[in-house]
Amino acid sequence: MSDFTLPEDKAARMERCSVFYTDVVPHNHALGLKLVDIGPGEATVELPYADFLVGNPETGVLAGGPVTTLIDASCGSAVFLKMGRFAPLVTLDLRIDYLRPARPGVSLTCVAECYKITRQVAFVRALVHQGDKSDPVASAQGTFMKTEE
Repeated sequence: MSDFTLPEDKAARMERCSVFYTDVVPHNHALGLKLVDIGPGEATVELPYADFLVGNPETGVLAGGPVTTLIDASCGSAVFLKMGRFAPLVTLDLRIDYLRPARPGVSLTCVAECYKITRQVAFVRALVHQGDKSDPVASAQGTFMKTEE
């Protein structure tokens, strides 16, 4: 992927971002993360429920690690979409408030929005839900640093 600029066309942009998800970030692929929608500075990513992601076998609730990865990947994607290109990013801060346990057997969806970007730092907010945005599983705020101009 020598050209890091994202196409203007939404379908082409979506395809390019999806390839990035699986080819460049193997961890996202291993967890089954799937980019399901994009907008200007916004990414919607799904984490399908899987038994190997469960933190407590007695309850069937997903572990916090995969949820954190879902949020971090979604937020990073929102920054790429806001910049209009792929560029190296570093997560400076990611605050996650877990609001309730996720229901077992149901996928998680994260909607992340990059609402402000400066020369070096991007600011993002995200919400994780299981189909009902008014009953979120988690909310997050993050800052990401661009490592190149």
